[in-house]
Amino acid sequence: MDVLGVDACGKHGWIGVGLVDGAYAGTLVELRLDALIERAGNVRAVAVDMPLGLLEAGWRRADLEARLHLGARRSSVFLVAPRVVWRETDYAAAAARCRELTGNGLSRQAWALAPKLLEARACWLRDPGRVHEVHPELSFQALAGGTTLSHAKKTWRGQNLRRALLAGAGIVLPDSLGEGDRIPADDVLDAAAAAWSARRIVLGTSGRVPASPEHDAAGRDVAIRW
Repeated sequence: MDVLGVDACGKHGWIGVGLVDGAYAGTLVELRLDALIERAGNVRAVAVDMPLGLLEAGWRRADLEARLHLGARRSSVFLVAPRVVWRETDYAAAAARCRELTGNGLSRQAWALAPKLLEARACWLRDPGRVHEVHPELSFQALAGGTTLSHAKKTWRGQNLRRALLAGAGIVLPDSLGEGDRIPADDVLDAAAAAWSARRIVLGTSGRVPASPEHDAAGRDVAIRW
């Protein structure tokens, strides 16, 4: 595999879709993200659909601008709370800290991602030059020529549209995915879109929001690529 796109997939952990020269090269499924990345070998880029860079206070511009880009699909982007919020041990404390640092509370949907977010962030901190944050809906919108997709990813038409967009870019997902066969279709599609973005990152053709990234307390970029 040259590049790897990764999506969280609930109780199954993580699914990775690998590409070689821009074409589908297989799926990997692991409970732990670090194990999945290790199995992928010396790939040049790993694109993960999960927030990685965190600010000390306020909402990330990356999420605010991604929502503007996506229009009707804006609800697929949740606002990512500051770093210390994710270190709280329960939802009530996290929501209170989020309100203190942003002026608004934290949704339960966002808080439910805390374990996966912290796991992905740990991988990014160990290998920031190779692990990148992406958002598949931004990738699919770019694949569609900048047009907002008309149907959500969990619908029949939405999944067929996304599979066709990937095929048009040379990523033909087979009917049999091996390890990926037990993973929900929308997670497979998101991982494949992340892989498309990973290749663009390697080629130097990817987009990102914001165009001029914010930086965390250590000076690392806080941005979403596609």
